[in-house]
Amino acid sequence: MKNNTASARTFHLILTSMAIALVFIATLLLNIRLPIAANGGLVHLGTAMLFIISILFGPKKGAIAGAVGMGLFDLVSGWTLWAPFTVVARGLQGYVVGKIAWSNGRNGQSSAFNILGAIASVPFMLVVYYICEAVLFGSWIVPAASIPGNLVQNVVGLLVAIPVCAALKKIPFFKSMDS
Repeated sequence: MKNNTASARTFHLILTSMAIALVFIATLLLNIRLPIAANGGLVHLGTAMLFIISILFGPKKGAIAGAVGMGLFDLVSGWTLWAPFTVVARGLQGYVVGKIAWSNGRNGQSSAFNILGAIASVPFMLVVYYICEAVLFGSWIVPAASIPGNLVQNVVGLLVAIPVCAALKKIPFFKSMDS
């Protein structure tokens, strides 16, 4: 694969497409609507999948998978108005996780940096959605109701992603992704 550029590009295109699909499916099929927020609120395992992909494959694939996978979910699930904001919030979140997890040649091998990346990404997601809701609802108070659900979603994502990544990083295929 390393000596054939076209083959490598095809492999990365397929990998990125599969990552997008995994985020989309995890968001679509594994979600719970929260009754606490006036604007709906949703907790789903798409966040866990975003963290997993960002940690396993780095910031670029994490950003693309998060942005496109969750953006598609919004488009097909009645959250259409949120799609552009989701693309920004989740793309940025995936990038931040991957950038920290892959910093200084770590390539997602450090659980401490993987956790740090996931935690550091949360304020970016919260701020983008908060500003979006403030504009949409014409209030800087109403969006506060979404924060607990978004925090729960990220905590669940972190609790699922870190052990899954630790286990997957022991598999030869994922070790070869480090090079």
